[in-house]
Amino acid sequence: MDLFLQLVITGVMLGSVFALVALGWVLIYKCSGVLNLAMGELTLIGGYVCLGLYQRFVVSMPVTYAFVLALIGTLFVGFVLGLLTERIFLRKMIGEPILAVIMVTVGLSFFFKGMVFIIWDTDTQVFLPRVFSIEPIMLFRLAIGEVYLWSFIAALILMAIFVCFFKFTRWGLSMQACADDEMAALSLGVSAKFVYALAWAIAFMAAGVGGTLLGNINGLNYSVSHLGLLVLPVVVFGGLNSVPGAIVGGITIGVLQNLAGGYLDYYFPGGIKETAPFIFMVVFLLFKPYGLWGWERIERV
Repeated sequence: MDLFLQLVITGVMLGSVFALVALGWVLIYKCSGVLNLAMGELTLIGGYVCLGLYQRFVVSMPVTYAFVLALIGTLFVGFVLGLLTERIFLRKMIGEPILAVIMVTVGLSFFFKGMVFIIWDTDTQVFLPRVFSIEPIMLFRLAIGEVYLWSFIAALILMAIFVCFFKFTRWGLSMQACADDEMAALSLGVSAKFVYALAWAIAFMAAGVGGTLLGNINGLNYSVSHLGLLVLPVVVFGGLNSVPGAIVGGITIGVLQNLAGGYLDYYFPGGIKETAPFIFMVVFLLFKPYGLWGWERIERV
């Protein structure tokens, strides 16, 4: 039972990071109907940007302050990069077939990956000095890594900020209106170009924070970009256009992955932990093709 609780709690905390990245994926899909297949590379870029800023700041200030400033800087850089990416690569694709736009995101994934390798190399890099202590926090009889606990708290805070942004700000309401009915939103004066640019900017920010948190857990290397594919079962489970679904899906997949690694790795060595979410996704799609809260498309002829 102790092992089970340990795996579940750690899975919930890791799943919150998945949910944060999934929010960016869902946001772009809600606004434009595009699956952003470059999400893993956005996560990788965000992690390396935060690492570079942290290494610059930590020379002249305490570790905590340096990391907080680096995280804020990552959000700002992600916002700017998101706007530039939409303006340079995707603005001209408005109105084009969805498949063409998806293929552009595939090209962007290779472009971003190449830029990361050119600027930061391919070796694993870590946050030094360590931001979080390696000594676990004892919760009853369970040992919880400090990095998992703070990642969970940071992810919850940022998800709450994003949800409040969507519900209570003019920009957030404009994005929801454009997602629900683009033509009606345009007739009310909502700028589709602005909404798409903002969606990409927020996606960059969410992915950047996710990459930063994952970099503190496992170090930064090429494998962080695989998160983009791992988030796919998250958004499929919750619904491609559902923000609450992204949160529930992230936690569910995080727990599932941890349980598979804890109980099945002994019987199926060689990566069952990484493949279990995709097996679950395939089986789930057979019974619920639109996810838990996805919009079902009904066509009448």
